[in-house]
Amino acid sequence: MHKLQKQLGCGALLALASLPTWASGSIDGPVTKQAMNWHAIIMFFMFVAFTLGVTYWAASRTRSAKDFYSAGGGITGFQNGLAIAGDYMSAASFLGISALVFDTGYDGLIYSLGFLVGWPVITFLVAERLRNLGKYTFADVASYRLQQGPVRTFAATGTLVVVALYLIAQMVGAGKLIQLLFGMNYNTAVVLVGVLMVIYVIFGGMLATTWVQIIKAVLLLSGASFMAFMVLKHVNFSVEGMFAQAVHVKEAGAQLLAVKATAASDVAAQAVASNAPDAASLVEKASDAAKAAAKAAKNIMAPGGLVSNPIDAISLGLALMFGTAGLPHILMRFFTVKDAQAARKSVFVATGFIGYFYILTFIIGFGAIMLVSTDPSYKDAAGKLLGGSNMAAVHLSHAVGGDLFLGFISAVAFATILAVVSGLTLSGASAVSHDLYASVWRKGRVDEATEIRVSKYATVALGVVAILLGIMFEKQNIAFMVGLAFSIAASANFPVLFLSMFWKGLTTRGAVIGGYSGLICAVVLIILGPAVWVDTLGNAKGSELFPYKNPAIFSMTLAFVMTWLFSITDKSTQADSERAAFLPQFIRSMTGVGAEGASKH
Repeated sequence: MHKLQKQLGCGALLALASLPTWASGSIDGPVTKQAMNWHAIIMFFMFVAFTLGVTYWAASRTRSAKDFYSAGGGITGFQNGLAIAGDYMSAASFLGISALVFDTGYDGLIYSLGFLVGWPVITFLVAERLRNLGKYTFADVASYRLQQGPVRTFAATGTLVVVALYLIAQMVGAGKLIQLLFGMNYNTAVVLVGVLMVIYVIFGGMLATTWVQIIKAVLLLSGASFMAFMVLKHVNFSVEGMFAQAVHVKEAGAQLLAVKATAASDVAAQAVASNAPDAASLVEKASDAAKAAAKAAKNIMAPGGLVSNPIDAISLGLALMFGTAGLPHILMRFFTVKDAQAARKSVFVATGFIGYFYILTFIIGFGAIMLVSTDPSYKDAAGKLLGGSNMAAVHLSHAVGGDLFLGFISAVAFATILAVVSGLTLSGASAVSHDLYASVWRKGRVDEATEIRVSKYATVALGVVAILLGIMFEKQNIAFMVGLAFSIAASANFPVLFLSMFWKGLTTRGAVIGGYSGLICAVVLIILGPAVWVDTLGNAKGSELFPYKNPAIFSMTLAFVMTWLFSITDKSTQADSERAAFLPQFIRSMTGVGAEGASKH
């Protein structure tokens, strides 16, 4: 057996932030370069070769700015729904949620449900109106009846901050994942991802990015479906039997840890009584063993294992629900379809695939408890899972499908990162070229060829920056960046986007001040909270200035209040004209009269 797992002893982890899976992945901690996993490498390069062929095909059909930014609006609702699902189903979603279920059991489902609940918000509040009002980016909607310069500048700033944070997490995740699974050098892996994403975006634009996402989504869904099928087959397709067996395995493991903890405590007590020189070390080991035993003794079918603080739980829920509706690379996808009806269908299809995927990760997590945690070949000498709990799904792929399927899942895990960074890069490049360059700096006086050229320059620049940041942050705990990106999306982008579509009282002053307030508040509170202040900056536990890991309940509320306050107190002539322009905007958002149509290819 090709024991890739035997070399995973450095405990590399796909680190999960307080808001992890979030279309991103990051692996923290030292990672030792592994032996070449040829199955994974061959399958990955087959994926790359095929998608480069798709990019070549897309390049011949990308002739205008509309083609480049939104695939000419010619993607069908079903295709776009699958592409959105591909954007959302990241390596961290696959590996991270499975790991949460593996560690905490039923409570791991809280993230799956949180992300899924965000989609009805998009379905009923955002998708159709966004398609009817916008052109290429969500800034088109936010600035529809407001002053273009200030609002687009804010929207582009929010977009670039979210994109930058995601890209750092993705690039570090890609480098560590390749280093861990493929045996490649970290810097080589980061450069490879950067070069490929630039090629996809520059030559194929949104059309190539869409099809890369679709291909990746099909591969990931197929692999996860097979794993879930094999897990259920193991328990004769009885979900109740799966839960019962997993609980039994956990209880047996907890009993074993309790025995070890008792033995360690006895040894420590004897060492203290005899004033042994290693008494302090033995007491510390006994304490660690007792904590591990107490953690393992928790009922995996009971709630409260992940988020027990009510404010943190509510704040997490708000970020997961409304952050989705503020992610620029997700919102940009609604401009790739021909009309609002197709946009609504996109969300319906995406919700179905994403919901199905998260059900699979839940089964995979429990399957890992049954088949991986009971197999000594997947553990180190201390009895811990090789590579950490975030490798549970990868180990399970080997347990149910052998070396070949392990190679397939490894390649797909990396392909997910490659596909997501392409979408992120395109949304960032669009913010620079369409929102800042064409609309703010040139005030609309620019031809399409120049705008596309600027977008391609921005893509290359983002690629270089992403590679440099990926290398720079290699040894840093960057998990919090993903949580910060979701909090910013919920606290800055979503309030302005939502109020611009539904509240006639919104003014430019309110949108800009409120949006920046939410953005800055989210950043500051996360830095002052335990996720960064303690876990990342290394300050003493309990010294954090903000006690919660998730700031959305505060920063999102502040954004709405500031936007409302500075809008209703704006008595300028410009504000009056902006309020008067709401009715025509509302009619277009509801009827689609005057909306952008699809290109003729």
